[in-house]
Amino acid sequence: MSATHVLALVLLWCGAAALLLAAMALAVLPTAYGRLHALAPATSLGVPLVCLGLAVDAGAGRAAVKLLFVGALTAVSGPVLTVVIGRTMIRTGGQDAGAERGEPPV
Repeated sequence: MSATHVLALVLLWCGAAALLLAAMALAVLPTAYGRLHALAPATSLGVPLVCLGLAVDAGAGRAAVKLLFVGALTAVSGPVLTVVIGRTMIRTGGQDAGAERGEPPV
C-alpha cells in the first residue's frame, strides 16, 4: 500500500465517522433546531472529507477535480442552507411538522 492510498483511507474513515455521528445525533436530538445543528458537521466536514479521500485515491485528473469541486461546493453551501432553514423556522414559528399533528418529538 502506498502512502497516498493510506491517506485516502484515513480521509474516508474520518469522513464516514463524521457522517455516522451526525446521523446518530439526528436520531437522538428531540428538537428541530437540535437536528438542524447536527447536520452542520455532515455538510461541512463529512462530505468534503469523503470527497477529498476519493480525490486522493483517484489521482491527478478529471475525476479528482470533479470530486474536489463537489466537496468544496458542499462545504460552502451546507452551512449557508442551514442558516437559511433556521431563519425560515424562526419566521414560521419553528415547530416540527409532527408537532402540528400532536405527535411527540422523535
